[in-house]
Amino acid sequence: MGTVRDILRVKGHAVYSVQPDDTVFDALSVLVDKNVGALVVLGDNEKVLGIFSERDYARRVILKGRASKETLIREIMTEHPFTVTEEDSIQDCMVKMTDKHIRHLPVTDDQLRLVGMISIGDVVKYVIDEQRYIIDNLEGYIKGTR
Repeated sequence: MGTVRDILRVKGHAVYSVQPDDTVFDALSVLVDKNVGALVVLGDNEKVLGIFSERDYARRVILKGRASKETLIREIMTEHPFTVTEEDSIQDCMVKMTDKHIRHLPVTDDQLRLVGMISIGDVVKYVIDEQRYIIDNLEGYIKGTR
């Protein structure tokens, strides 16, 4: 099975982020505009401070009766999110996402700077593509066309 690097090679390294002092309303605008489910909260030197997701919004803003235009990301973000590196295996990511009930994993380098982001959708797509490749090769081998 492949690594996070394999996913990022296809997907790219672009990540949408917010700052801790941005409002929830502004962050929601980015989520909608970019059609993503989570944003990384970045501090100095591109270091990951937290993550803000649709789940954070539902649980910590809406259900608590807070105002999106007055609440800051730092007040409701998930601090110290689980992260992975480009060398981590897809298998390890699947285990981490399943065990921790999370849908997004920031990808960091050795200095904990953000270099990408993967989602459960990215992982599922990778696994499906890999299985399709194996099946196609096995069919070719059985038919004698490979």
